[in-house]
Amino acid sequence: MPAFHYVAINSDGKEQKGVIEAESEKHARQLLRDKAFVPLNLRPAQEKKAAGKTGRLSAFSRQKGLSSKELALFTRQFATLLSAGLPVEESLAAVAEQTEKQRIKALILSVRSKVVEGHALASALREHPEAFTALFCATVAAGEKTGHLDKVLVRLAEYTEQQWQMKQKLKTALIYPAMIVLVAFGIVGFLLEYVVPKMIAVYGHLNQALPLMTEILIAVSGFVKSYGLYVLIAIVAGVFMWRRAFKRSEALREKSHYFLMRLPLIGYAVKTADTARFSRTLSILSASGVPVLEAMTISAQLITTIPIRHAVEDAVHRVREGASIHLALKQTGYFPPMSIHMIASGEASGQLESMLERVAKNQEDEISRLIEVALALFEPAIILIMGVIVLFIVLAVLLPIFNLNEFTG
Repeated sequence: MPAFHYVAINSDGKEQKGVIEAESEKHARQLLRDKAFVPLNLRPAQEKKAAGKTGRLSAFSRQKGLSSKELALFTRQFATLLSAGLPVEESLAAVAEQTEKQRIKALILSVRSKVVEGHALASALREHPEAFTALFCATVAAGEKTGHLDKVLVRLAEYTEQQWQMKQKLKTALIYPAMIVLVAFGIVGFLLEYVVPKMIAVYGHLNQALPLMTEILIAVSGFVKSYGLYVLIAIVAGVFMWRRAFKRSEALREKSHYFLMRLPLIGYAVKTADTARFSRTLSILSASGVPVLEAMTISAQLITTIPIRHAVEDAVHRVREGASIHLALKQTGYFPPMSIHMIASGEASGQLESMLERVAKNQEDEISRLIEVALALFEPAIILIMGVIVLFIVLAVLLPIFNLNEFTG
């Protein structure tokens, strides 16, 4: 049964938005009237409104995806219902009824309407690439083909929950360093803007040369007071323009990725994260029954670093021509020797899926260790830098006083 977005006036005279399932638009309007609603706007959930003369889109036409948390929750609920023996369309209806966000409800009901019309679940999910990745759709398609959709979804639920938990862990770990940075900049800005000018104004009445540190501090304070706001605006505008250009230009992204990979610690972390992502994705797809070449192609598409993605795509071509997986990946130069040996062992023993899972686990553990080390070093480094800056300001303010005492003594 199709889903419709609606805007209506409820019994209290207030505007209300939502999603309703009905056989047709006429039926949907009747269902709204039965609820004492006065329908103002009604359209199919999958329909996108064209831009108006002003170029603006309506709120309904903005296609938003699912966050990691939302995708993990949807997958877990859907997998649980399927494991309990409910049909696909009933499971989707139950999950849609469970969710409180109208945007997610509309998305799920849109998928359900396609399934009810006779489309495969994977085909219905592919119509919403903003919400469901190629990995998700390919794994679901494999589960439908093998008849083990519930087991495949359980594996996907575990994967999405793991990804969400990793992001939450990283965000939580970054809160304290971010607070330190904000406080440090706030203190330094306050000192340069308000405290230092008043302290240094006293030295204007002295007929003596000021120390170099004091001269530097006066110049910096004057610059911040006169141009600090403009510099801040320029930095924000520059970051915005860079992000916009970065999203639009693949050549710029590729050059940036090459630069990041050359950096000592960051480059190693980027390579480790992408090899872990590739190994985990390939493991899930292979265990779900997806053919190896198709699984490698999808896994390569999910690699975020462009040079590594191109290298893995070349490896897929070599495997298609008859090369073994471990040799093709070894030629990329991005996979660690231990990972290559484990993949080779998996190919030889027929246990490639389990070996890929071990590789992914090792690489993910390495990423966690790198994050912990980086954060452990970052906090004292920021405190040290902050201490040096404050010490410089204090010395620059006090040195003229010491010199004056020596002169008068």
